[in-house]
Amino acid sequence: MSSLNQAKNKSWAHPISAPHTNRTARSDSDVATNASPYPVNPYPDSIGTKQLSIALISPNLERRAAAALALTRCSGGDVSEFPNYPAGLDDVPALLGQRFDVVIIELDTDPEYALEVVESIGSEGLATVMVYSASADPELLVRCMRAGAREFLTLPLAPEVMAEALVRASARRPMVQPAKKTAGKLLVFLGAKGGAGATMLACNFAVGLAKESDEKTLLIDLDVPLGDAALNLGIAPEFSTIDALDAAERLDGRFLAQLLVKHSSGLMVLAAPGRFVHYKPSDEAINRLLQVARQEFDNVVVDLGSKLDLMGTSAYRDATALYLVTQASIPELRNSNRLISQFFSSGGGPKLEIVINRFEARALGVAEEHITKALTRPAQWKIPNDYASVRNMQINATPLVLSDSAIARQIRQMVNAVTGKSDTPARKKGFSLFG
Repeated sequence: MSSLNQAKNKSWAHPISAPHTNRTARSDSDVATNASPYPVNPYPDSIGTKQLSIALISPNLERRAAAALALTRCSGGDVSEFPNYPAGLDDVPALLGQRFDVVIIELDTDPEYALEVVESIGSEGLATVMVYSASADPELLVRCMRAGAREFLTLPLAPEVMAEALVRASARRPMVQPAKKTAGKLLVFLGAKGGAGATMLACNFAVGLAKESDEKTLLIDLDVPLGDAALNLGIAPEFSTIDALDAAERLDGRFLAQLLVKHSSGLMVLAAPGRFVHYKPSDEAINRLLQVARQEFDNVVVDLGSKLDLMGTSAYRDATALYLVTQASIPELRNSNRLISQFFSSGGGPKLEIVINRFEARALGVAEEHITKALTRPAQWKIPNDYASVRNMQINATPLVLSDSAIARQIRQMVNAVTGKSDTPARKKGFSLFG
């Protein structure tokens, strides 16, 4: 992908209009005679009480309008029109087969590629695929059925024929729909003060989670405009968080996937911009981004840096856990006390976990009991001070959690608390000819 416009212009992923009911469609003959060729809804009970969600795909405006008109006269369901065939087949089953009960595809614009789309959707077996064409060629019909199409309709489309096909699709639909995927965990890192180490911990935690779990994990850098998660991980993304936030109104899983970069650990990353940009996202845009991310990923790790202006968004409100990163020094402890008193004293917010970074028990300038008093509760995690390891990570862009150090072990324990896995090291094997 050479530019963001390529991501934005894949308009097939976005209906001409949002799903709607009883859409009014007009053909050329309607305009000429000011009257519909069919009485309105002559088959109102043809589908019964089962409302179908229908995707109508055709690059040809005239043929798409003909199918939409037939649907208007008989379905009473929710119809979403797509003006292009899908640009790629990899995500078609999830984006169409799992979102719609019925997918209707026009063949004539590009029969060969349309058949590939049919086969891709049919492979999931969730949606009923119908095709329509101006040709009644028996050979084409057989190929469509082999690809997985359940109905072959010919133009012109009579509403009674469409109604009968939808009745069969409704009967074919399972009584119990597949359960919606549970929203992924939202794990948020917030620094009590700039330089507390929230980004370093968020990056290493996210890498560790991607490696230790068998789950899809995403790291989002919301410390806009100065976030440096990408720098910590040694990646150079083409797109940034701002690209996602700017497109919040049309953001979906496919669009988001095109903005991400994959780290060698398997972690997907949505990075902050690589240059300074004056930008203040709306709360609605933040909420939409996190909603889509949680629909697509099992774990969403968010680096807020020390930005407090996002505490009114779902980054705080819907967080599975919020890791408040502080240090055992007076400025950080004072900030932590104020944050905890403001956002966590009532107990109505997310689960708070306090992380003391650069912790050195013997070199503390503040007694541990005073630290606990300032924080109003004991800290769950104490990350040891290891300047050399952190510096090496910054120079080589190699996450600490992938090595063996005191810091890595503590971060892996944080990861294990989320995954439920044990941190017990594997017992070393003795010498064996068979490994």
